[in-house]
Amino acid sequence: MNVFPDFGAVGASGEFASVIGALLTYVLIGAVLTLLISATIWTIAAHTGNPYTAQKARIGVLVALGTAALAGAGIAWANFLLTIGDSL
Repeated sequence: MNVFPDFGAVGASGEFASVIGALLTYVLIGAVLTLLISATIWTIAAHTGNPYTAQKARIGVLVALGTAALAGAGIAWANFLLTIGDSL
């Protein structure tokens, strides 16, 4: 027995996939911009001797990396579930 999601049964599923792709693009662009800005501020703050700002910028770098990793992992996880769902 093959069980799989029927995305064709959902109205406007093509537009839905397009919107999800666009949102993922915005998330990844935002994560990269956050990473660049935070890394720049971290560097400047570390060289000027401002440890509080350097710590906050370091947290920004970690949040940006985590956001990009979760966005990519979410797509991989969804594809994994769709693939394994067919074999159940």
